[in-house]
Amino acid sequence: MSSSEHLIPDATALRGWRKSSYSGGSQGECLEVVDGQHVGVPVRDSKVPHGPALLFPPNGWSSFVTAVKTGHLSA
Repeated sequence: MSSSEHLIPDATALRGWRKSSYSGGSQGECLEVVDGQHVGVPVRDSKVPHGPALLFPPNGWSSFVTAVKTGHLSA
């Protein structure tokens, strides 16, 4: 994947955004994802719905989520 393939400039074209279950801070620091995309897992900042989304390879996103769930990544 080249660097341009890791970015969706206008994320509004995708449907089915959902808030990450690990988001929910009162300050609005939320991630949204779209499930079921064959090219990868789009992720965007919920505060900027018309902005860009990052596109993660499915195995990379899975590893990231596992690391968060197991406490290997923290803020």
